[in-house]
Amino acid sequence: MSNLRELYQELILDHNKNPRNFGRPPHPTHEAHGYNPLCGDRVTVYLSLDGDRVEDVRFEGKGCAISTASASMMTQMLKGKTVAECDAIFSNFHDLVTGKSCPVESLNQLGKLAVFGGVRDFPARVKCATLAWHTVQAALHGQTDPVSTE
Repeated sequence: MSNLRELYQELILDHNKNPRNFGRPPHPTHEAHGYNPLCGDRVTVYLSLDGDRVEDVRFEGKGCAISTASASMMTQMLKGKTVAECDAIFSNFHDLVTGKSCPVESLNQLGKLAVFGGVRDFPARVKCATLAWHTVQAALHGQTDPVSTE
């Protein structure tokens, strides 16, 4: 368990200090805005879709380490995936962080994102970890209202 905690801390700190895919892409085809009023995290997710495949995904925003790291790792995971694959990954990630049953195949699909499983023990942190994920879902499905975790 100690090794998982160390990996969690290492990944969160790394992706918080050096977020991947941060910034607005040149020509996004979709975007959505998200807000966590509990802690003030804000995120905008930008997508460039080619048909139903995510060609590029980036984000901007300001939030806690968990929120930023989750958004950063999410962008890495979703690039190149179809909308259906993104939906499945979202579902698996959401089940993991909310404490629902998550089959081994689902954990394998999540890869390094599995380190977020520990946030399920801290309900307020679940909202931090899932904000970018709910926001990318809104962007993928053309929802125009801002996403809120409340």
